Amino acid sequence: MKKSTMQSLVSYLNGEAVDNIAEIKAEIEAELAKGAEKAQANRDLYAQAKGIVLGALSETPVTIGELYDEIANDLPEGFSKGKVQYAITRLWADEVVKTEGKVNTYSRKA
Repeated sequence: MKKSTMQSLVSYLNGEAVDNIAEIKAEIEAELAKGAEKAQANRDLYAQAKGIVLGALSETPVTIGELYDEIANDLPEGFSKGKVQYAITRLWADEVVKTEGKVNTYSRKA
């Protein structure tokens, strides 16, 4: 968003007359839509990867690195090792068993 837009919005909120309020509204809506599109694309990416990641887990505990090495070629483009770790430890934590250690390992819930 342009600095002039933010300045005009502050002026409007302070009760000053602003003649381009429609432009300000349109720019704010565009900015919000951009963030929503990016968030939805990210949710879609995680949804595509979920079956692959959880399907590769077995009852034998593995590290995130071992798991990623096994499934890297099957994952959607842009789904990195860091995204696998984030998904397993935050998004899908209730679907895996975490074994604490010097290096944590993960397995499928029985």
